[in-house]
Amino acid sequence: MRVSELVERSGLPLATIKYYLREGVLMPGEATSVTQSRYDERHLRRLALIKALAGAGLPIHKIRVIVRLTENPGDDLFETLGRAVAALPPYPDPDVPAPRENPRAQWALEHLGQVYDPRFPAVGQLDRALEAVEAVGIPMTVERLDNYGRHVQAIAEFDLAHMPVGSTEAAVEYAVLGTAVYEPVLAAMRRLAHQDIASRTLTAEPSQQLREDTP
Repeated sequence: MRVSELVERSGLPLATIKYYLREGVLMPGEATSVTQSRYDERHLRRLALIKALAGAGLPIHKIRVIVRLTENPGDDLFETLGRAVAALPPYPDPDVPAPRENPRAQWALEHLGQVYDPRFPAVGQLDRALEAVEAVGIPMTVERLDNYGRHVQAIAEFDLAHMPVGSTEAAVEYAVLGTAVYEPVLAAMRRLAHQDIASRTLTAEPSQQLREDTP
């Protein structure tokens, strides 16, 4: 397809596509003349990946990291997935030195029977998040941790059970997009579940509540 069709089918402006080509996150097309190139479905798929990652807040240099991992994943899929997911936000403040220990995260993960490895970026993220909930007076209790952990574990098991296994590139894309795109979905679903339960338990009219409480 010509670049005009690539623009139409991807929904991205020509200037944006040229920018991605210059930055090396979109592979060049097949040159058909000095000024024209031919593109195919691989370019559409790559643009969809870039568009999703940019929409999730990734800067271009982080998108480049993920793209390069999909192109050259290496032999260790676990390590590759870890490096790809580590490129996703939120990012630590570069002006704040990373703590050597993560006591809150270590306690939570060991309580849940999960691997504690401080090299995983999400460990520091969890520790900072647990510190924040303590600071506002809603600390993580064992009861809450058990409930959250059980359901999050089930979500993770479902996600990994449906990860494509025939292609490392597809597996990396699935893990990255599943994390970047579905985390907002999970947050929204949690809020809506709160709203649904609250609407059924907290909004009854006084007269109605009185009738329900009267034997």
